[in-house]
Amino acid sequence: MFGIPMSDKLPVNVTVVIPTRNEEAAIVDTIRSVPNDGWCENLEFLIIDGNSSDRTRELAESEGATVYLESRKGYGRAYKTGFAMATGDIIVTMDADCTYPGEEVPSLVKKLIDEELLWITCDRLKRSEEGSMSGMHSFGNWVLSITAKILYWYGINDSQSGMWVFKKSIFDDERVRPKHDGMPLSQEFKIRARKYLGKKKTVEVSVPYRERVGEAEINTWGDGLLNLRFLFTHRLGLTRSLTPWGPRDSND
Repeated sequence: MFGIPMSDKLPVNVTVVIPTRNEEAAIVDTIRSVPNDGWCENLEFLIIDGNSSDRTRELAESEGATVYLESRKGYGRAYKTGFAMATGDIIVTMDADCTYPGEEVPSLVKKLIDEELLWITCDRLKRSEEGSMSGMHSFGNWVLSITAKILYWYGINDSQSGMWVFKKSIFDDERVRPKHDGMPLSQEFKIRARKYLGKKKTVEVSVPYRERVGEAEINTWGDGLLNLRFLFTHRLGLTRSLTPWGPRDSND
């Protein structure tokens, strides 16, 4: 599945959007994990940083990444900024902790193009490696994914995955744009994509999931309960945007 010969360069510009906060231990290896050997017309790395107090921004810039300092808090907030700022025709998302397989990005983009898809989400659960998730984390993922399946019947196995590959143009339809500023943006994006883009143009692909590098800043119980509550409130049509789509007018 890996490796695209140079003669088969994909005629697209790709932006890899990565939200960060204190990820100096893994940001360089995360960026380097994505092949940068000319497999597409242009490959951009866009780091949306949530006020890291370590060397995350400095290290990312040393790897040629564009870094935007997002002072507004939240995982979802970072992506609402990054999605709008991305210059590529195709956007790829990853965490900055080496858990997702950057080496598979070219083949995932190729699949999107060859099969005329609009959106791919990656399933971590079927191919997760030993040590990649604690027992509590695995149980929480199972509860949230089962609940989402029951409430939405959208056919997604891993409701919490943060690796997606999609055409930026899907956001021309504002109904596809997720609204939540926090962790629930991940499952909201999946729900919106399957509903408004159609199941024939949106697919789930299994990828390896690896042990995290660096310290995790997520709150397993707090984020889990927030995600669970979101599934019910969104089903009732109660999701609202707290902050607008896109970056601030200036990066102060």
